[in-house]
Amino acid sequence: MSKTSKKNKKIKITSLLVVVSALFGLVVPSAVHTASASNKEPRKIVTGWIPYYSIDRVLPRVRKLTPSVPTGTNQPAVCDSSQYGPTENAAIESSYLFRNKDLMKEVLPFWFSLKSPTLIRNDYNTGNPSWPMADTVCLMRRAGMQIIPTMTDGTAKLVLAGYLANPTTRTTLVKSIVDLVNVNGFDGIDLDYEGFAFVDGNSTWTRTAPLWVAFIKELSIALRANKKILSVTTPYLYDPSEKQKGYFVYAWADIASSIDRLRIMTYDFNVAKPGPNAPIAWVDKTIRYAISIMPSSKVYVGLPGYGRDWITAVQGKCPVSAPPGLKAGAKAATFLMVNAERKAAIDNANPVFDATVSEATYSYTQTYNGVTADGASTTCNVNRTVWYQNSRSYAERMALVAKYRLGGAALWTLGMEDQSSTTEMRNAALAMAPDTVVSTMSLSGVTQGSIFYADQFTVSGLFTLKDKSPIVGLPVALEINRGGVWTKVAELVTDANGSVNTPITLASSAGIRLTTLATWERTESMTPEQVVAVKSKILIDRPNSASRAESFTIKAQLLPQVAGKSAVLQKYVSGKWQNVGAPIPSDPSGVISFSSVENNRGILTLRVQVGAEVTSETFAIIIR
Repeated sequence: MSKTSKKNKKIKITSLLVVVSALFGLVVPSAVHTASASNKEPRKIVTGWIPYYSIDRVLPRVRKLTPSVPTGTNQPAVCDSSQYGPTENAAIESSYLFRNKDLMKEVLPFWFSLKSPTLIRNDYNTGNPSWPMADTVCLMRRAGMQIIPTMTDGTAKLVLAGYLANPTTRTTLVKSIVDLVNVNGFDGIDLDYEGFAFVDGNSTWTRTAPLWVAFIKELSIALRANKKILSVTTPYLYDPSEKQKGYFVYAWADIASSIDRLRIMTYDFNVAKPGPNAPIAWVDKTIRYAISIMPSSKVYVGLPGYGRDWITAVQGKCPVSAPPGLKAGAKAATFLMVNAERKAAIDNANPVFDATVSEATYSYTQTYNGVTADGASTTCNVNRTVWYQNSRSYAERMALVAKYRLGGAALWTLGMEDQSSTTEMRNAALAMAPDTVVSTMSLSGVTQGSIFYADQFTVSGLFTLKDKSPIVGLPVALEINRGGVWTKVAELVTDANGSVNTPITLASSAGIRLTTLATWERTESMTPEQVVAVKSKILIDRPNSASRAESFTIKAQLLPQVAGKSAVLQKYVSGKWQNVGAPIPSDPSGVISFSSVENNRGILTLRVQVGAEVTSETFAIIIR
């Protein structure tokens, strides 16, 4: 099987016929989103690449009412509907990405290229100088997408392998990638380093593989420390015990625990010679090996949105007016999948579906009449063969997603497929739709959103399906939020009523929520955050009685122990609270000592007021 380098992974639409390019354009229709009979939301199993040079396939180029100004680090652009006019908002909402956002949870902007350990080239800015990257990212976020941009290997032969061989440059590269992700607020990074496979040569793979593994492990640690996703895109691998091993330089088994996504390039099986782009048996075999060494939810099957047209033979001498390069074995022309049916019509061909490989194909002949360079009349017949995937191809590959419970399908590229193929993906996503988990949370023992320090309260949750039937045995995480960081503090399991109940104490104010993870059968869920304010507790140490006109001492202990907190002793007189002396600060142990004298016999009603928010319980001292 012959391969050509796809280092830049850019499929250029070469000229089959001038009229084809003129008629086809690049506008890609998509399926209209219709609700399913069961009212389930489709499983989000579609993702794909968005190259910097064809963003308008998925998003419109629209101007804001007020142009964006550069934002600071980690300050996202604003792109809600108020930022655009009615026409622009309509274009946004009708775009490919927004029409199909219910099928996707993440996208792969194909925008960056590695040039050195300290230089990552931004191809988006070069290709879209008048359309700020922050605005494009913001619109993707508006569609509900996670942003995991792809970075290719833009270095020369063996250069990247050399970087990885040096621990210092490897660590520098890791830092550059993490900085790129953090500065731009991305959700992770996708590495598409194809130079190992298609440039360096397979004689280097045994030496490069451990360097790649060490790099992935180091990068994974750094990204996970920042709660970011690590995705890799590679050509296929086979079980190493077999004679054919595929592109083993990418060492799937060794990096499996370090990556969060594996996008398999299950396409380009035939490039130099005519044949199917991705025979389904080959795709199936590749998937089976991947899921044998890592959770299937990490694996994404690649779907090509393009076809190829090869010249298989040329009879006669072609005229000078014929397109150049007409010879058997010439590089195949490529075309968008969305244009396949119209191309077949122009070629006066009737495509047939080859069920064995799950792809469409046809052959046709082009005849060119004219004159030679000498002016003599001449004719040539150019025999061509075409292979491409259609909606049935997509449906059968989406069936593999369901069969093996994969993370989903990754399209090269989003928006190149035809409408019927988008419909098949939607049908598959609806057929695989998980049940929606409905969750609620309540807090008992909390008064007006607050509790006293160390007081116990109860968190209760209810988890049901949409029809209100309880979900039994569902793992639930109790999480608290302090300083914007959510931390799991308890793991619970729903009972026969779909309920969880647990006591909890807090030492400081925090947000609380209950979450459940997505499974193949059910969606993830998250209750709205409820903030519980923790107020200081005041413990009083005082005498039960005291002699008239003699000094007595009252001590107030603040919990938690806080120094310098101002407190005042108050007594109840004629229906009002009155301060007794001046405020006193707490000592380093959180203790405030009050000395007082009462000249009248009777029952003295007192309390301690700390600041404006906390008051002790009232207490009484008998004055003898």
